[in-house]
Amino acid sequence: MIVVGTICAVLLSITGVLCIVRIVRGPTMLDRTVAADVFVAAAAGAIGVEAAIGRHDTTLSILVVLALVGFLGSVSIARFAAPDTDRPPVDDDRARPAEWTGRDDEEDGS
Repeated sequence: MIVVGTICAVLLSITGVLCIVRIVRGPTMLDRTVAADVFVAAAAGAIGVEAAIGRHDTTLSILVVLALVGFLGSVSIARFAAPDTDRPPVDDDRARPAEWTGRDDEEDGS
C-alpha cells in the first residue's frame, strides 16, 4: 500500500505543479479556469488517497465540498465566458427593438 500511495502522491504532485504553471502562464481566462478545475480535482484525489491509506472516512465531507466548489466554479466561468446567443448583436447607434425592452407599442391602441 505504501508503494501505491507514493506513486499516487508523486503523480498528483506533478499534476498540481503543472496546473499552477498553467494558471500563472495562461494565456486565456479559459485556460486558467480549466487548470484551476484540474487542480481542485487533483486536490480531491490527494485527499481521497490520504483517506484510503489512513483507512478513515472523516474526509468525505471535504471531498464533497471540493467537488461542489469545482463544479460550481467551472459552470459559472463557462456561463460567463459563453456568448449570449439569445439575442443578435445590436449596433450602438440604433435603438433596441420593442420586443427586447418588453414594450409593445403596436398594442397600445393609441
